[in-house]
Amino acid sequence: MANKLISFVIPCYRSEMTIEAVVDEIQETMSGVNEYDHEIILVNDGSPDNTWGAIREVAAKHAETVTGINLARNFGQHSALMAGLNASKGDIVICLDDDGQTPANESVKLVAAIENGADVAYARYSHKQHNIFRNFGTAMNEWMASVMIGKPRDLYVSSYFAARRFVVDEMVKYDGSYPYIIGLVLRTTRNIVNVDVDHRKREVGQSGYNISKLFGLWLNGFTAFSIKPLRIATVSGMTFAVIGFIYGIYTIIKKFVNPIVPVGFSALMSALMFIGGMLMLMLGMIGEYLGRLYISQNRNPQYVIRETTRDEIK
Repeated sequence: MANKLISFVIPCYRSEMTIEAVVDEIQETMSGVNEYDHEIILVNDGSPDNTWGAIREVAAKHAETVTGINLARNFGQHSALMAGLNASKGDIVICLDDDGQTPANESVKLVAAIENGADVAYARYSHKQHNIFRNFGTAMNEWMASVMIGKPRDLYVSSYFAARRFVVDEMVKYDGSYPYIIGLVLRTTRNIVNVDVDHRKREVGQSGYNISKLFGLWLNGFTAFSIKPLRIATVSGMTFAVIGFIYGIYTIIKKFVNPIVPVGFSALMSALMFIGGMLMLMLGMIGEYLGRLYISQNRNPQYVIRETTRDEIK
């Protein structure tokens, strides 16, 4: 009977100094696991440095197990993951980072959770070694996923996770322009568990996430997989309309009761500015939904592959 296959999918950005060590750690870990075969898929997400050159060297060194995919430009981590997931063939797929902070030698814990019945297993860190900015971004992403797309509050999500083949097959059916991995997972299954693993300090370089990328990630989450912001806008509009109507009646009554008291120009302008700002915010939100719908209808690709280290991967 053939061994099960484990696919390791790693999106790479500015990782020319770290990716070889990550691959070596995976190879060393899997050499001690006899019941599984493995493959490693490295996706270069338009890195401005020599990451693709490093991937090609690693792929040449481990030709039987490592495949490199070079995207035509920077599409973002989640799009790079989708490229890797589409290329994967494993019965179990493990996604992890390219910087060595997600310990590849603990991937067997995630595999064990899958073999014990879970559909998806997310690594959970007792103490993250990211900087304050990245931790804040993670916390905001956790909150947004809970509120907007119904992630269980006790479920910790991270970039290090393992999934069964049927989950991955369902995820890659999504061909929209703005993939959001946790949204795709949650709409496929709720049989998800956490596995405690260590988290290492970053030894080389810095995180590729910045304010604009984190903001784009949050937008992807709630515009692609939730209409709650639109419902919030509707409820807010109704609330302010009722408040405005009540305040209008109050103003009229006050004028009749005491005609000498001025109506209040400053209060009126403050109310107009506040309501006007809310209206602009809501219109912008609706415009964001419509814009993304328009782009998706025009079949804007999730990613474009420039080349691979194996010609048979399309």
